[in-house]
Amino acid sequence: MATILTIQGGRRLKGEITIAGNKNAATPLIAVSLLISGTVRLTNVPRILDVFNMIELLKGLNVSIDWHGPQELWIDARSADSKKLDDDLVKSMRSSVLLMGPLLARFKKFSLSEPGGCILGNRPLETHYGALAQLGADIQVDGRHIRVSAKKLVPTDIILPEFSVTATENIIMAAVGLKGITTIRGAAIEPHVQELIQFLNSAGARIILYPQHRIEIHGGVALKSVEHRISGDPNEFATLAVIAATAGTNMLIKGVRPDHNEMVLLKLKSAGVSCALSKPNRFGEVSVSIRGIAKGKSYTSFKLQALPFPGFPTDAESPFTVLATQSQGMSLIHDPLYESRLVHIPDLVRMGAKAFICDPHRVIIIGKTQLFGQRIKSLNLRAGGTLLAAGLIAQGETTICDAEIIDRGYQELDKRLNAVGADITRIET
Repeated sequence: MATILTIQGGRRLKGEITIAGNKNAATPLIAVSLLISGTVRLTNVPRILDVFNMIELLKGLNVSIDWHGPQELWIDARSADSKKLDDDLVKSMRSSVLLMGPLLARFKKFSLSEPGGCILGNRPLETHYGALAQLGADIQVDGRHIRVSAKKLVPTDIILPEFSVTATENIIMAAVGLKGITTIRGAAIEPHVQELIQFLNSAGARIILYPQHRIEIHGGVALKSVEHRISGDPNEFATLAVIAATAGTNMLIKGVRPDHNEMVLLKLKSAGVSCALSKPNRFGEVSVSIRGIAKGKSYTSFKLQALPFPGFPTDAESPFTVLATQSQGMSLIHDPLYESRLVHIPDLVRMGAKAFICDPHRVIIIGKTQLFGQRIKSLNLRAGGTLLAAGLIAQGETTICDAEIIDRGYQELDKRLNAVGADITRIET
């Protein structure tokens, strides 16, 4: 089923909006439930397509997994069977790669189609293969099929050649059951990696995060039933913050973890965006009040580069290109990792942006410019959310085709924006 979103631009937004649970935390937590001997209860689970697909993948493995309320999942994987993976679902989502670690740890042998997902350029799995091989796995890639087996897994010292989030998560999940100490150096420490560690430690594991991107997994302890609340999604906050700054008058974004969003908040303030934070609640979350810029004014141009956490997150770069169109002067945005992070820029140019792609990793945007509605296409998740943000400030009507991609990572974004004054129509074809 294809989705088309039609946006009537120029509406000023006002009111409260709460960010959903972190997509990039939810999918590994669902996957690692395969290692828990008992019931897992996850709360604040985002109801998005990637989560629905991961649920179906686990159901296909004979895992009992059900919703108990609108945002709560109960999972019991004690009867799981590794021979029942749905190849089509695996191919549809990049996060299915997170099954490699749990399947290896539990079954020692499995076969997996190469995971799919958004087109963001070259995203090879060699870092995963190399790390799991160091634990004792034998990995054979036949065409687009991955066959993994291990006679015995052993803890070891692993140095990652890149700060790969999913490779770090897979190593943690594969090694948590091994007696002894597995060390990851050059580990990714993004908020959702830290949340996976917190979840496993609550289930009985002993995993320690040290400075300089080093993680120690003291494995071999049986993992018991656990309840965990998923924190708010930093990438959704970045998108909503840009929308509030460019299309809003006075908006309150709720459910934000400041420690997960420090660099995004810093860049917003450096561009001149008015951000006021409330006191944190018992979950460490705050409400961020953002006052949109007055008519005839503009923000300040900026430079940003995607870096491993605590640097600026790669997923937040896309919506910041819209902020750059409303900032006076020349902004430079650089993503050294993904060749297709800037794939939406030609559509922004069609809408009126003055943007120049220097190479596949860098774009210069000169503002301030008026955007105009166009018929465009969502090429990946963050590009879709970004073009929706552009449509909200464009003059006239913007139509986004293939908008179902947006649903992979944003929970009912159009519905929630309509509740604060947007005019977005959804058509399913």
